[in-house]
Amino acid sequence: MKKTIVSAALTVATLGAAVTGASAATLDDVKAKGFVQCGVSQGLPGFSNPDSEGNWTGIDVDLCKGVAAAVFGDGSKVKYTPLSAKERFTALQSGEIDVLSRNTTWTATRDTTLGLNFAGVNYYDGQGFMVRKDLNVKSALELSGASVCTNTGTTTELNVADYFRANKLEYEIVAFEKADEVVAAYDAGRCDVYTTDQSGLYAQRLKLTNPADHTVLPEIISKEPLGPVVRQGDDQWFNIVKWTHFAMVNAEELGITSANVDEMKNSDNPAVKRVLGTEGEFGAALGLGNDWAYNIIKAVGNYGETFDRNVGPDTDLAISRGTNALWSNGGLQYAPPIR
Repeated sequence: MKKTIVSAALTVATLGAAVTGASAATLDDVKAKGFVQCGVSQGLPGFSNPDSEGNWTGIDVDLCKGVAAAVFGDGSKVKYTPLSAKERFTALQSGEIDVLSRNTTWTATRDTTLGLNFAGVNYYDGQGFMVRKDLNVKSALELSGASVCTNTGTTTELNVADYFRANKLEYEIVAFEKADEVVAAYDAGRCDVYTTDQSGLYAQRLKLTNPADHTVLPEIISKEPLGPVVRQGDDQWFNIVKWTHFAMVNAEELGITSANVDEMKNSDNPAVKRVLGTEGEFGAALGLGNDWAYNIIKAVGNYGETFDRNVGPDTDLAISRGTNALWSNGGLQYAPPIR
């Protein structure tokens, strides 16, 4: 009996050591190469999009920069890998990228069968439809017989099938691998309808020949919680990516911005002190310095800042906060406390 117990204890110890070794692998690799390799879209304004000089911007890009700031104290230490919807999970599984931050919907299947973990929701979305105004369509329920353009390898195709079948509507799917191929096909009149996440419709409309000739219909036919993804089996890296987002949300709630973060280090508010690392040792558990959250906020700002800068009312997308407002303002953005 004693031999069995000792053997079991050794097995548990061995497993524990293996898990501990695995838990630091990505952080060690990232530090060794000196940058975070981030998987992004092939160009979605407001979320991840390169300008004419190859500089990437967007909500998803800011998440990548935030992770880099947490690890290196420098939000510029990121390299970006543009990925199609079909390629994105394989790139993460294979280790080609360290984190996927590419307007990706969190679903049960993706969370449990692909060896991946979703590290939060940085944009609450829902699938919608865009049509030409001259079709005089006011509702998606008027789309029977329509041809519908979308991306392959996405939940979008499945949601379209569910919606049209549930409402006994006929349709024809026209699918492409790359987002720009979908936009080009819709713009050229190869289909009547373009469907994707509603935020994506507002973003892709900017690429059309005559954006004002198209309208987004009111129906939202799905839940699309979008967020960053990491590989399973590396809890330390999972925690770093997860708490990068949470730090940005907590900062907004506490009124900490990229502009006042240095001044706020002198705050007497215990919650502010914990976030900015002037009280407690919360960075150590992440394998980071105690100024990890300060560095995130300094580099990219709080969640409200990144939303407003990339997709908010004063941008070309002109999206209101809606469900992405803080929980205290009637939205869904809510972060556990740093304490």
